[in-house]
Parts: sequence; structure tokens; C-alpha cells
Amino acid sequence: MSGGAATDRDDTGGGAGGPAGRGPLAGRVAVVTGAGQGLGRAEALALAAAGASVIVNDLAESVADTAEEINASGGAALAMRGDIGDWEVGASLVQAAVDAFGGFHILVNNAGFIRDRMLFSLPEEDWDAVVRVHLRGHAGTSRAAMAYWRECSKAVGGPVEASVVNTTSESFLLAPPGQPNYAAAKAGVTALTLSTAQGAARYGVRANAVAPRARTAMTSATFRPAPAEGPDPFAPEHVATVVTWLASPASAPITGQVLITYSTHIGVLARPRVEAVYTASGDTWTADELSKTFGAEARAGAHNGYAVPPAELRLNGP
Repeated sequence: MSGGAATDRDDTGGGAGGPAGRGPLAGRVAVVTGAGQGLGRAEALALAAAGASVIVNDLAESVADTAEEINASGGAALAMRGDIGDWEVGASLVQAAVDAFGGFHILVNNAGFIRDRMLFSLPEEDWDAVVRVHLRGHAGTSRAAMAYWRECSKAVGGPVEASVVNTTSESFLLAPPGQPNYAAAKAGVTALTLSTAQGAARYGVRANAVAPRARTAMTSATFRPAPAEGPDPFAPEHVATVVTWLASPASAPITGQVLITYSTHIGVLARPRVEAVYTASGDTWTADELSKTFGAEARAGAHNGYAVPPAELRLNGP
């Protein structure tokens, strides 16, 4: 794999290979994108605490702080700055994991930001930027990871044990009117996860997605203030625990799942279903027959559309 020149590496601490990890992920190597702050940072710290060596990526300089914290606590981390929307960067992260730590087992895609606008006032560049970082960013790293794991599977003549954890959002179900770009990107991430799960199973690779409810800079206006005392139900560390478990062999053979997660709760999303079937009486539909069948029942309230009402995504918690 190539593309190392597309990133800035910070090799402070850990060194090639790093100290031997302890815990359920000892000996395993992870790549975490968007690890400079918020949820990605919490995920990187949790993976390292579980024993994994970690490549942490972000555009922000703060990603070096994440690596430094992991190394200072006795873990092994390497910070690599770079634009995750560039597929060469995704490839370079996988290669760095192999070069620095001798392998690669876990991919956690988290990088992203929002540019909220109503569709009628959405600039083309805001559409492109959000889709690029979320969907293209997930796809680039996933492609590089799968290419590596496929070759590993061929080399050993059987499945490997590896895991992809993607970050989607309930926005793809709720379809907020002010987030057409973000909702579309996250719908794509969900579909990418399911496609990865089906295509990767023969190689021993699992792929799941989390839709986190986590208090980060990106969601600062979404959740009520953190409680003055007691645990914060929207602390990203809650989500990081779930992600770490999904990344570990302990969660095998779970794959193709989409989980809403926050606090002490996990909501398991069910697959969509066909609600009703209408069939034309002749060889093809006519406008009149459509109006009298599906049209009449839809107007009468039989079908409420595909967007999910927020109440239907409520979990038993705050």
C-alpha cells in the first residue's frame, strides 16, 4: 500500500511495536479515525486500555495529544494527521499499523463534521464536504482494510479475526429537514456497513455500525447540559465501551448490526419490511388505478412514509 506522504506522522512515544498490551485486545492493532477529540478520542483510549496498539488519525493537531496520552499510560499509539476523505490516507493508515505494530485487526471509522442547512439553501460545497468526510472517508479506509484482510486470509488459507465498527446516526432514519447532507451520508454509511458485513464474512471479518448519542463538539447543541453530579448519560465513554466490545473477538460472530447506543442502553435496529403490496389489475399501472389503490389508502393515513418518528426510537432511559 502507498500513500504515506499524504499524512503527517507523529512517532513520539511507543516506538515501532510499542509495549506489549494487556487485556482482551492484547496483541491486536486498531485504526481509529476522528480520534483528535470527542467520540473518536474516547474510542481510541478505550481500545488502548483494553490492550490494543492504536493508529489515531485526525486533521486536527490534537490527535497527537490522544497518542501522547495513550503512550504515557503505558499503551502504544501512533498519531497520523491527514484528510480521511483522501483514499491514499486511508491506505496509509492501514500500512502504518502493519509497519509500526506488525499487524492490523480493528478499524473504527468515526471522523466527521456537520454543515447543517435546509436543502434550498445548501451550498454545493457543504454537500460535498459532509458526504466526503463521512461516506467517502468510511469507504476509503474500509477498502484498504478489506484488501489487507483478504490477502491475510489467502495467506493463511482461512478466515482471519478482524472487525470494522462504523459510525452512523439516527439522522438517516429521522431525516431532519436541516440535515439533508448529513442524513444522506449516514444512510450511505449504514448501507456500506451492511455490504461490508456480507462481503467480508468469508474472510472472517465482521462489520457493525453504532448510532451514538454522545456529547461532543459536533452535538453540543443537541443534548441538555451534563448533570452537575453523577454520571453523564451522554458521555462518549459509554459508546466507546460498546465499540471496544464490538471490536473484540468476544463479540464474534456478531455482524451486520446497527445499534443505537448511549448511557446504559443499546437499541437494536430491525431490518425494514414491506408494509403493503398493491398489484395492478392489468398489464401495467394507470394513473387512475394508482389513485384508487395506493393513493386512496395513503391519503387516508394507512402509510406514514419511510421517515421514522422520534418517539419510535426512544429507549428506556433519559
